[in-house]
Amino acid sequence: MTYIENPSIKAVFFDIDGTLISFKTNNVPQSTQDAIKKLRQKGIKVIVATGRSINTLAHISHIEFDGFITFNGGYCATTDGEILSKQIINESDIQNLINYAESSPLSFSLMYEDKVEINDATPEVVGMYSHVNLPVPPILDKENIDIHNVLQANIFLGPDVEEEFMRTVMPNSTASRWTPLFADVNPGGISKKIGIEIFCKHFGIDASETMAFGDGGNDITMLKFTKIGIAMGNANDSLKEIADYITEDVDNDGIEKALIRFGII
Repeated sequence: MTYIENPSIKAVFFDIDGTLISFKTNNVPQSTQDAIKKLRQKGIKVIVATGRSINTLAHISHIEFDGFITFNGGYCATTDGEILSKQIINESDIQNLINYAESSPLSFSLMYEDKVEINDATPEVVGMYSHVNLPVPPILDKENIDIHNVLQANIFLGPDVEEEFMRTVMPNSTASRWTPLFADVNPGGISKKIGIEIFCKHFGIDASETMAFGDGGNDITMLKFTKIGIAMGNANDSLKEIADYITEDVDNDGIEKALIRFGII
């Protein structure tokens, strides 16, 4: 682990589920809310970096942020609604996904700027949405699927078959995951790192002046890219291996403790 005393940090990026929001309480701990207020009072930019869609952020709407990296970097917007970047998944990959699911048992969701739709509501799908405290999306109309504007897909398959699936079915896209249940699929080359680069350019901040908190596999690129990458105590092992520091879990004030440890607040 790398310990950096009194770093000059101008922006901090936060994953949502398992980082800002507890899976146990479905709330943001008060210590985290207080820490974010202190960051912003010091003029440090506070930016969300999530695999969620831009329209599923109600759980954190009571907290003031300076920007939102959503769809794992595929859609970046300021708090006043200015869209800095928007990347659509290759249409042929979406069509391949639909065709594959017609002949093989596969649950998936398609995420758009203004909606999310699923192809079926299996117990695994229902359980996943319950886990992140979101309503189960409506079933998509198979006769009228919009393949032209998909920002992210979720595919419910195991890590052991993910590589082959992506290579043969969605070769123009990138998969990442924070749970064994499903993988997030985004346009090729898109990641939370890309989102951070976009916001650094927007705010005139260098990567050496950034810090990030996460807990899942889709947070690896941003923890590697930022000056200080913090893994939550509840993070998966792959993220802990590359983190500069491992803090307490979300339910034990992990964010506040790490910000204090590094002299940020």
